[in-house]
Amino acid sequence: MTSQLHPSRLRRSALAAGAALTVVVTGAGAAPGAGADQASTTGKPKLKLIAASNSVTLDRWKGEPGVYLDLGTYVTVDDAPLEFKVTRKSYKDPVVAQQILRNGTTTQTKKLPAGLVTNFSGLTGFLDVSIKNAAGEEVSKTSGTFCPNNASGRIRPDAPAKSKYPQSCSTNPFTLGSVWGVEKGWAANSSTVAYDEPVELPVGEYTAKVSVAKKYRDLFGIPDDQPTIKVTVREMGDEGGEGAGGAAPSRSSAQHGGHQAAGQEANAAHHYGPRGADAPVPPALSHALEDRGMAHHLGDGPGHTDGSRIAPALKPNAKRPSGRAGVAANVPKPDLRSLPAWDIAITDGEEGDVAGKDYLAFSANVWNAGPAPLVVDGFRSPGKDLMDAYQYFYDANGKQIGYTPTGTMEWDPREGHEHWHFTDFASYRLLSEDQTKEVRSGKEAFCLANTDAIDYTVKNANWHPENTDLSTACGQQNSISVREVLDVGSGDTYTQYRPGQSFEITDLPNGTYYIQVIANPEKRLQETNTDNNVALRKVVLGGEPGARTVTVPPHDLIDAP
Repeated sequence: MTSQLHPSRLRRSALAAGAALTVVVTGAGAAPGAGADQASTTGKPKLKLIAASNSVTLDRWKGEPGVYLDLGTYVTVDDAPLEFKVTRKSYKDPVVAQQILRNGTTTQTKKLPAGLVTNFSGLTGFLDVSIKNAAGEEVSKTSGTFCPNNASGRIRPDAPAKSKYPQSCSTNPFTLGSVWGVEKGWAANSSTVAYDEPVELPVGEYTAKVSVAKKYRDLFGIPDDQPTIKVTVREMGDEGGEGAGGAAPSRSSAQHGGHQAAGQEANAAHHYGPRGADAPVPPALSHALEDRGMAHHLGDGPGHTDGSRIAPALKPNAKRPSGRAGVAANVPKPDLRSLPAWDIAITDGEEGDVAGKDYLAFSANVWNAGPAPLVVDGFRSPGKDLMDAYQYFYDANGKQIGYTPTGTMEWDPREGHEHWHFTDFASYRLLSEDQTKEVRSGKEAFCLANTDAIDYTVKNANWHPENTDLSTACGQQNSISVREVLDVGSGDTYTQYRPGQSFEITDLPNGTYYIQVIANPEKRLQETNTDNNVALRKVVLGGEPGARTVTVPPHDLIDAP
């Protein structure tokens, strides 16, 4: 695939750019659990499609390509949890999904038919949505993926108080294993349909009919309920007011379209994602995160960087550690692994880059295969611009059993960052075709965060990492110490679109190159294995200065340029 400008740079978040949609439910779906005729089988979940309300309004933002269908529908689960284990043996093998059926001490597995699960984002083609205009003509027919991990809450008072399952489904193309699930007595949000494909619906009134696809009704024994929804689409201006001059609706703290860091003005040229200015806006944010107030932590600010959301067993130290640093060979350690680069595109740079130059931008991820979390504390002498960093080690009960010096942390004052970065976590190089010559290089410091679920089937994987964006304890400018954590099973994605991060390629000869991602390049962090720290991704550069192109061949079965 050849790319010159990455489309994610041009669109708003799907949660924001949807059109105003009013939903009216008729017939089925009026109450959670009502009207289901399924036979209750021990260990087998009872599923039902419902709609939360009879009207919602989505705002179609001026200049956007269409509306994003957020219809307020849910899948309720009762009698037993709905659980899946989704894995691939390697990038040469297809994704395989198994349903897990638990009955007391007995566990059964049921392999899902081929074609239902093709990646780790959810059950493909689960929801069918038909939209008709006021004249009764069908104007849109859409099929949507269902992520069971978009659990939103209980449907009855005696249901479990918390869900043990992860909070979102991974869209990282190099994910290896996932766990999906909904607790019994809970509901999962299924309302985001084709979140990365806006539907062209002009301002007006519509009716939507929502149903579960027959192949899933037959597989899981779901009643053929079809909530009917009245839809109203209205256009909104860039400043949040109605295009027709009506009152402006309230916009959440997300400042949906901009995703700017706290305290910053919206900048149309930079659509900040959950990593602040470090990434373009993602195609969608999990409703589970949205419902928990976690989806819109846009960079640093009060309440997001005080460490209050870090696991209680890993409380920040108040002062520099005492005693001799050291850790035994058998102490549990993390295993940092690099993923091949993706999200690769040619850009003309960002503000601060050299005008008229061509840049090769990409996304890079380093993840932790465990069996222990990566925990790094930084300690600062008053008035200094660097912190001394230490890596900490814990036993299975969360008790600290060792530490060792591991480099430094530095304050990053750039807009969209403004937090403490751990240095020497990863580096990037552009290599020649024979991989013997380094053509370009970039070394980056990071504020660690569990942005992507890479493999939640590895030993000790934490399905509920606390720091899933910049709400991690990355500190403020006046911090005296900070703690940064990369949990087992999760990875940290940085998108190299910021000045100085992407490779400047204006005058490079056309041909084949490799993007090299290196975790723990100086080997200052202690790991169980350092032989898996390097990943390569082939790219083919073409074009001419001012109009460079890049072609990205598939990586085994992963065709994610």
